[in-house]
This record gives sequence, C-alpha cells and structure tokens, in this order.
Amino acid sequence: MDCIFCKIAEGTSPSYKIYEDDYIVGIMDIDPACDGHVLLIPKKHYTDMMELDEQIILHMNEVAKKLTPEIMKKLDKKSMTVSYNYGERQVVKHFHMHLLPDLETKPTHKVEEIYEKLK
Repeated sequence: MDCIFCKIAEGTSPSYKIYEDDYIVGIMDIDPACDGHVLLIPKKHYTDMMELDEQIILHMNEVAKKLTPEIMKKLDKKSMTVSYNYGERQVVKHFHMHLLPDLETKPTHKVEEIYEKLK
C-alpha cells in the first residue's frame, strides 16, 4: 500500500511530529487551513471512520482533549475545531482527525515556525 500517512506513522516519510504514542501520531498539516493545523493519525491503517476500531477513536479523542489546551496556549488561540472527513472530502484515504485552532483565521506563518512553538 502506498499511503503517505502509513509512511509517516512508520517513520519512513518526514513530518513535523508534535505527538506520538503506541497508537497514534500527531503531525503538522503541510497545507494548513489555519496556523497550528494538526492531524492525529492512527498508526494502523484504517481507510475511513467506518473501518475504525472504537478504542482508537476513543484514544484519539482523549489525545485531542489533552492537546487542545496546550496548542491554544502555545499559539495564543481562542478556539479549536476538531473534525474528521468522510467520503469525497477525505483527501488522504487513511482516517485522521483535524485539530484546527481559530479555524476562521487564515494561516499567516510557515508550518516550520508553528512547529517550533509546538514541539
């Protein structure tokens, strides 16, 4: 399988990783919708939410709950949108969750600059 998120999770493709445990990784989105756009990705390949193991989504939600205040504080943000896509809106066919601080504001910094603040 030629899945970019599987390669990132395996460590064979570069990424701006801000979180990792035995089950998921958290990386900076390289085409962010806003400053601080983070993706939470299961290490095991699940094409979409219909394949997803319940324990993984529960774990991802717990990590999102932990990371949200940390990201908001480090980036001086006032809100966080947490979402995932299904169907045609899901560009990479490997389930992932989006953490989007102050989503209504467009990115103004390079991903590398935001990464330095979050790592």
